[in-house]
Amino acid sequence: MSGSKRRSRNAAQLDRRYVWHPFTQMQDWVREKPIVIAKGQGALLYDSEGREYLDANASIWTNLHGHAHPVIDRAIRNQLAAVSHTSALGLANVPASHLAAELISLTQLRKKTASPQPRLKKIFYSDDGSTAMEVALKLHFEHQRRSRPEIAPRFLSLENSYHGDTVGAMSLGHSPLFHQAFKSIRFRVDRVMAPYCYRCPYNRARPDRTDARLTRRCQWECVGLIEKSLGQARKKNRPYTAFVTEPIVQGAAGMIVHPEGWLARTAALVRGHGLQLIADEVMTGFGRTGPPIACHQEGVQPDFLALAKGLTGGYLPMAATLTTQAVFDSFLGPYEDFRTFFHGHSFTANQLGSAAALASLELLRRPAATARRRRLESWFDQALQTLWRLPQIGDVRRAGLVAGVELVKNWRTREPFPLSEQAGIRVCRELARRGVLTRPIGNVIVLMPIYCLTRPQLNTIVGRLAEAVETVLESDVRQ
Repeated sequence: MSGSKRRSRNAAQLDRRYVWHPFTQMQDWVREKPIVIAKGQGALLYDSEGREYLDANASIWTNLHGHAHPVIDRAIRNQLAAVSHTSALGLANVPASHLAAELISLTQLRKKTASPQPRLKKIFYSDDGSTAMEVALKLHFEHQRRSRPEIAPRFLSLENSYHGDTVGAMSLGHSPLFHQAFKSIRFRVDRVMAPYCYRCPYNRARPDRTDARLTRRCQWECVGLIEKSLGQARKKNRPYTAFVTEPIVQGAAGMIVHPEGWLARTAALVRGHGLQLIADEVMTGFGRTGPPIACHQEGVQPDFLALAKGLTGGYLPMAATLTTQAVFDSFLGPYEDFRTFFHGHSFTANQLGSAAALASLELLRRPAATARRRRLESWFDQALQTLWRLPQIGDVRRAGLVAGVELVKNWRTREPFPLSEQAGIRVCRELARRGVLTRPIGNVIVLMPIYCLTRPQLNTIVGRLAEAVETVLESDVRQ
């Protein structure tokens, strides 16, 4: 056995001995031999034993174009030959400067709107989604204090929202599963009802599996509750100053797809009350829901736009927070006024990440790639329709190339599986045995196709999910 193969085989033992995994109950982890990924190519991953898997969640929502893509590989190698990293404190570098210009161009709202929209003109680089959101909230906080010191900064966000795991990002979110343990170190952010149509308390429609749609006409009660919260805060002379949302899809909340029109209505409402809009597009950016920027589906441009995950095509950790000239200008002044934005990261504007991101954007913008994503969306929709025949499936929701498949104990009443039964985890373990890798969010199975997936590969992923659900949950569901 070669040295590299021996190292791969030993990795499982070393992992269980030394590595602490994120969002993983380690008591369960050490009971089974872990899958050790040794290689990737396109939409496929290979473990240290040589087994092949389809990457069905884009390596936790990061990979756009496929593993070992020659264009991105070449860009990183070329940058390696020059320099890998230099500080952004007092220094500029070539790829990060060009990337900033490309991102500003990519994120301009070109759709005509009835009312004026902000124009994003400045970029602050960081490392990941959490830090991108930390930057957004701190920039808003300081901008508000400087531009309107008579009104204290206050944030409003959606229930069950998730914006990252640093303290500020946790505070913006409302995920009991992830953040309840840290309640005492978070600052207060109020929450409003999220547009979770499948479990909407105002939805009294009987489930209709013949066309897989909810039949009750929406009266936008969820938007009305936002308006009520804004009005009550103003009456108490404690108005909100920023509204935070994940446009189109709330990821870690369970791939909650917002109904068409919700974002546009909500953005107009919060803007009418004088709030700034912070858009967390860490997951939804770069074509996941359709257009390069999810907000633009509904003609909305935020005051702050957080990007990460797919920014480098899934290769390297890098993030960006985009904002307006007005926010930038509020930090300008003589040195002795100390209006500097006192925030930064050691690897801000890293050259390797920037080079990978530039290559990824070049791939994303190719007309043929755009057309292929549209075809992939159509194939995805057709494949997902086959899941409605299963009584264990309560809801199948999709936006572009993002889908959440919600498992239920009783589809007629929408009764969920208790989390203690680990329905989602058990289904994903069975999926892995069948050569498909993804992760659940509670009872929701996440599917997020990499853009290079073929139609047969896509059908295989959905077909094996159906098989796994039937195998694992056949005796657990109430007809």
